[in-house]
Amino acid sequence: MKQEDEDLDSLVRKRIRALRVAQGWSLEELANRARLSQSSLSRIENGRRRLALDQLVTLARALDTSLDQLVETATDDVVTSPMIDGAHGQMRWPIKADPGMTVMRQRVTDPPPDNPARMRAHPGREWLVVLSGTAILMLGHRRFRLEANQAAEFPTMMPHALGAERGPCEILGIFDRDARRGHQRDDDGSDTSKAQD
Repeated sequence: MKQEDEDLDSLVRKRIRALRVAQGWSLEELANRARLSQSSLSRIENGRRRLALDQLVTLARALDTSLDQLVETATDDVVTSPMIDGAHGQMRWPIKADPGMTVMRQRVTDPPPDNPARMRAHPGREWLVVLSGTAILMLGHRRFRLEANQAAEFPTMMPHALGAERGPCEILGIFDRDARRGHQRDDDGSDTSKAQD
């Protein structure tokens, strides 16, 4: 067996044990869920029994994970640098595990718009946390005040806008693919009713 294969084998065994312990399950409990004998599971975890694909599939299901997640290896590109958009005061990081997701850090200086016509709606979901300052989230006919360390999550089909209250605030937002597209239209300048979110 090559060193790479041995490392993966060891990683998978450690992962099985760690997931079992994280669930608070004994060997017997996981063995029952996976329809294995307790001694077989113990030998799998301790490296005294060969890992068989059918058992890995069963264990992954019993541990409420996927086979891919159970056997995935770390990649070399763990650390990523942001794409910086100075014109819009934004830093963006794509999420590699889900290429449709984007994390964005933004400094917001303007108050939310007074005119509801400046609120926008587009497909998707958005999650944001205020890093510093106070943000005002306009969502439909409601107004939410978010202080540092408070978060909000909402469907972006609801008309929305984000602004700062009494001075700048910094937010960190996570957008799904559709919400990110809605923001890209604004960044490209094709949406003339741009609001600050």
